[in-house]
Amino acid sequence: MTPRIGAASLSRLLPAGWRARPAVSAGLAGAVRLLVLDGRLPLDVRVPSERELAAALGVSRTTVTAAYERLRGQGFLVSRQGAGSWTTTPATTPPGVLPGGPTIRPAGLGELAPGVVDLAAAALGAGPEVAAAYAAALDGLPRHLPGIGYDVVGLPELREAIAARYRGRGVPTTADDVVVTSGTLHAITLAFRVLVEAGDRVLVEHPTYPNALESLRRAGGRPVPVGVGTAGFGPAGWDLAEVAATLRQAAPAAGYVVVDFHNPTGACLPLAGREALVAAAAATRTTLVVDESLADLWFDAPPPPPVAAIAGRGGVVSVGGLSKVFWGGLRVGWVRAERSVLRRVVSARLASDVGSPVVDQLAAVHLLTDDAAAAAVAERRSRLVDLRDRWSSALREHVPAWRWPRPLGGLSLWARLDAPVSSAMAVAGPRHGVRLSPGPVFGLDGAFDRYLRIPLIPVADGTDEVARRLAVVRAEASGALAGRGWEALPVA
Repeated sequence: MTPRIGAASLSRLLPAGWRARPAVSAGLAGAVRLLVLDGRLPLDVRVPSERELAAALGVSRTTVTAAYERLRGQGFLVSRQGAGSWTTTPATTPPGVLPGGPTIRPAGLGELAPGVVDLAAAALGAGPEVAAAYAAALDGLPRHLPGIGYDVVGLPELREAIAARYRGRGVPTTADDVVVTSGTLHAITLAFRVLVEAGDRVLVEHPTYPNALESLRRAGGRPVPVGVGTAGFGPAGWDLAEVAATLRQAAPAAGYVVVDFHNPTGACLPLAGREALVAAAAATRTTLVVDESLADLWFDAPPPPPVAAIAGRGGVVSVGGLSKVFWGGLRVGWVRAERSVLRRVVSARLASDVGSPVVDQLAAVHLLTDDAAAAAVAERRSRLVDLRDRWSSALREHVPAWRWPRPLGGLSLWARLDAPVSSAMAVAGPRHGVRLSPGPVFGLDGAFDRYLRIPLIPVADGTDEVARRLAVVRAEASGALAGRGWEALPVA
């Protein structure tokens, strides 16, 4: 079933000021186009009929007809006689590629030229606690050497440490409810393998973690986006009424969500929202894959209880890992789920590997159980708050037209630019000493070119200097809008 947005919901999403254009139909078309570009109005969604939207907005049907015609001409709407109209985007080159320009490399791939600051990856270097954890792991390694070194479910002591972590957050868990993986992405990939069959719809937040989207595509899933974390969704960042409607209409096999300091926006879903999400998923028998990899990186207050604590038995597959909290090179993650699901996870895993490295697992045990490591996490949170404030101050100084929600945790700012030029900025960036991940990397079908993720990382040249470079790159990217035939975007 094709998802549909009602006239009342669409009118509520329209940015302020769209009626101020001399031609109201042009203002309406620009506002709808903005919603599509920003990912707030997903693709392949059936929009209200001209008569319904005209009544909801209090304008003439002729106005809506002219707006829809303009959107069709610009490639943002497609219609079929007697069946209605659907959102789309103009035919473009693949995400990450600009006509005549180079492919934008994913974070972590390709060497940086001297003097180029890498803003494509949101990750911090390791602290001394990681070195101490590996030293402890090497001390403990000899007792494991007589064994074969393979353990597809993970070392018992690590699974118990992870289970204790869940019990401490109010989720009854034993070691038998946990399978250790080679990082959070590995856990996400295994979850999709067992929950998703080719052609299945899967609800995803929009924007979201790019590697999860790619993993979903490789599993044969069809992402069904719901907007989160951008203007128009309130302080919590999620439009839960729209989430519930999408679950009812699309009947997805699974849903992938990051409710603890969402990547890339930093939003955190409050307790009432988590309860509503669980209820909506249960009503449609949708299994939620909940990514908790950023749950420890809170700034002002810890997150509410985990989704699994609200859902009780079944319906939730929790995934997490240590790479975001401690070090990207520590490839240890986990899946916590019903044991029937875990049996399928283990079976799927055997097709690719037979266990995570023992030394890494022993280091993870130390980090999850050592008081000094816990203190290091607290220090890291304080450091991230300082970086958030430093980056915010520098960006306000050098690119004052940009806006971003104040993140409640996580590793990034999600900056809304003054024009849809982030892909052009990513191409131009290395010439001015910065490598960037443009907004469309985090979305579907070209959405979010008006957004840019700024990772909360320390930079040797200082945040003020790097923000100055971003302003230069933004100025150079202005030419990307030339020739598109779009009038100025309305203010959201």
